[in-house]
Amino acid sequence: MQDDTDLLLRRILTDVLGLKPGQADAFDAETGLFGHLPELDSMAVAGLLTEIEDRLDIIIDDDEMDGEMLETYGGLLAFAKAKRAA
Repeated sequence: MQDDTDLLLRRILTDVLGLKPGQADAFDAETGLFGHLPELDSMAVAGLLTEIEDRLDIIIDDDEMDGEMLETYGGLLAFAKAKRAA
């Protein structure tokens, strides 16, 4: 079952990256993001993180940024859930 953070994150990815409707619904924890989705390039990362901050009401500090966070959907979701819980 999906929770609020999961649903919001899928919506953010769809909106910011211009994914096809329903594409993000098929993502699982192992779905590759950065380096796997052509829409998520280095230019799109800043916009994605800004939108995540705005919609999830969190602050992402520069020192929290690492490759693992954007490597898979599961990694990004775990990061977002941890930030919302803090």
